[in-house]
Amino acid sequence: MGRPLNRRRADGLPGIVDIGCVAGEMEEEVARPLNFAVVETGVFRSGFPEAGNFSFLRSLRLRSVVYLCPEPYPEANLEFLEDNGIGLFQFGIEGHKEPFDNNIPEEMIREALKVVLDVRNHPLLIHCNRGKHRTGCVVGCLRKLQKWCLSSVFDEYQRFAAAKARVSDQRFMELFDVTSLKHLSPPFGLLKSSAVA
Repeated sequence: MGRPLNRRRADGLPGIVDIGCVAGEMEEEVARPLNFAVVETGVFRSGFPEAGNFSFLRSLRLRSVVYLCPEPYPEANLEFLEDNGIGLFQFGIEGHKEPFDNNIPEEMIREALKVVLDVRNHPLLIHCNRGKHRTGCVVGCLRKLQKWCLSSVFDEYQRFAAAKARVSDQRFMELFDVTSLKHLSPPFGLLKSSAVA
């Protein structure tokens, strides 16, 4: 069996496709970050990118990264961003292990959403450590702004959080007031999307 080569998948994004080995061909392996997904055109989500994900991220031609953790961004990741002209927006939201802890900082989520809604920052990647809770809250609040019904917002959140889904995160998304962000509605498909459970 040959080495996986970088080829386009049916969804148009690069992926690992094992097509056998071609003599002398040495392509770099491309791997998506943990919990990677397309949120909207130009907006992606994932867990923390590692060096093995850099080729994939490069293929997205990112302009910005929204990092939702308080820890300093690792030097290798900073170098990758700098080498590729990618801006970093950090929102130091503490991770909480307790399922009923409701210390999600609403103002930080609101500020992160302002960055996400600004099309000048696109293409953009939103990430935290695992791409579950903090990322899920930002994406869930974005979905509310898109007028998704709550059951669809929660279904998407649970797809990524799985057994680690937190009642406090879902309660936060349910109560999050999007009215202060409606004036930032971008002139692209971000708010035209809708989901029905």
